[in-house]
Amino acid sequence: MNDIEKMLDLARKAMENAYCPYSKFSVGAVIKTDTGHFYSGCNVENASYPVGSCAEQGAISAMILGGDKKIAEIVVMGNGDALVSPCGACRQRIREFSTPETIVHICDRNGVRKSLTLAEILPISFGPENLL
Repeated sequence: MNDIEKMLDLARKAMENAYCPYSKFSVGAVIKTDTGHFYSGCNVENASYPVGSCAEQGAISAMILGGDKKIAEIVVMGNGDALVSPCGACRQRIREFSTPETIVHICDRNGVRKSLTLAEILPISFGPENLL
């Protein structure tokens, strides 16, 4: 199994564990780090909807807890006819731990629908170097 197949499999499993009783819209995310480790996340809603955690946020938190700090590529998976791309807040979260060349794979359960660089989905971004 190659890395993207592994990431897709992990994202499907993450979607199955999503807690989304309000939106009924499960999302899974998987990060591959520059060290070759994989971290998964799923969306988690609560009764104070729409307050909750995005799948990308969960995967990033798992990555930091695991001791990694650099996203090499990320899979974001959701159902539906439209592309399920990261929300604005998650684009910024991904930006914190990525480079402009980091690949973001937008997927559904069947596989990759579109792959873009972070620079393509978050042009003229603001990051840690802007604070120096």
